[in-house]
Amino acid sequence: MTKTTRALMGATALCGMAALAQAETLTIATVNNGDMIRMQELSSAFTEMHPEIELDWVTLEENVLRQRVTTDIATRGGQYDVLTIGTYEVPIWANQGWLVALDDLPEDYDVDDLLPSIRAGLSVDGTLYAVPFYGESSMVMYRTDLAEAAGIEFPEAPTWDFIKEAAAAMTDKENEVYGVCMRGKAGWGENTAFITSMANSYGARWFDENWMPQFDSEAWQTAFSDYLMLQNEYGAPGSANNGFNENLALFQQGKCGMWIDATVAASFVTNPDDSTVADKVGFALAPDNGLGKRGNWLWAWSLGIPAGTDAEDAAKTFVAWATSKEYAELVAENEGWANVPPGTRTSLYENPAYLEAADFAEMTLESINAADPQNPTVDPVPYTGIQFVAIPEFQGIGTAVGQQFAAALAGQKSAEEALQAAQDLTMQEMKAGGYIQ
Repeated sequence: MTKTTRALMGATALCGMAALAQAETLTIATVNNGDMIRMQELSSAFTEMHPEIELDWVTLEENVLRQRVTTDIATRGGQYDVLTIGTYEVPIWANQGWLVALDDLPEDYDVDDLLPSIRAGLSVDGTLYAVPFYGESSMVMYRTDLAEAAGIEFPEAPTWDFIKEAAAAMTDKENEVYGVCMRGKAGWGENTAFITSMANSYGARWFDENWMPQFDSEAWQTAFSDYLMLQNEYGAPGSANNGFNENLALFQQGKCGMWIDATVAASFVTNPDDSTVADKVGFALAPDNGLGKRGNWLWAWSLGIPAGTDAEDAAKTFVAWATSKEYAELVAENEGWANVPPGTRTSLYENPAYLEAADFAEMTLESINAADPQNPTVDPVPYTGIQFVAIPEFQGIGTAVGQQFAAALAGQKSAEEALQAAQDLTMQEMKAGGYIQ
């Protein structure tokens, strides 16, 4: 055998070994918010531990993410190996057989450490079908300096009447300070989520016990009128285009007296690297209207694995890492304890380092624990869910209703016209779905 032949055989063997060692690629679809972007930045720690797995990130705006992952999983398109999905999708998709069961996670993952309400929302018949990256409710974040200057003392548990008074007192449009910032961008997870939660506290319901839409009720009329008044008189210009990310930027720039939104935002508005008002932020529970229900929701952005992926084992390895106690410690080491993804584990709220660093921690936990998806509003309802209705049709209906809400906020139609349109389109879809005759 010549030297050349031996060299060729050696090269062939090395190529074969390289092929065997070729990394498996996971395509991960995620939302473009701060915690998810941080996960992407820190994921080199995962690939160093698992050189056999490469990560390909697809980062999308919330409404776009929902549309694309829904289309892909429903058609079994196979574009993604890991999906960022929410508490609404998980049980519905699991019942359709679209998600991989996560009932074989490693023992050190400690499933029992997950907050009970968050875990329950991601399970079907006790089996987990997604793992929570962060959990949230909603609350009021407010400027303590503006409140003090206006002579306002914030209660821990404000009413909507108080919010109206505080918004008026803190608004200074000449200096581009707006009394209250709230979601206005159309989308079932954007303005529809916020307005539904607000309406719950007014006693409004999406449906009565016979699945009849209720947008023609007095409770909806009052809640939606108050929402429009707050946005139009004390909100930022162009609020019909503002969702979570846009309002976050406004608050961080010092342009909002109050921001009523997800508890997860607390670490963003108190981070001095990003927020100009980091040392001037106070927190209060989501408002109520004296009827025994607050306008706070329950949600988790979670990681799930679509059934049929050809990288199931690698995907399970990744989702377990990204939602583990060890990942929380990695974030704390690099960004500080206050920036650890909140709302998922009991142990986090028993950690003195976290409680000391995050002065919003106890209110976040209180808000999550107080949220009751089984009884979201004052009167009985046939559905589960607070800021959404846990039926497959809701994604389409909620988006269409959100477009009506946004049109009213933009001045394209009256409150009455928007609610009537919401009533009519919801009635039509519920008849088509067989819920009502």
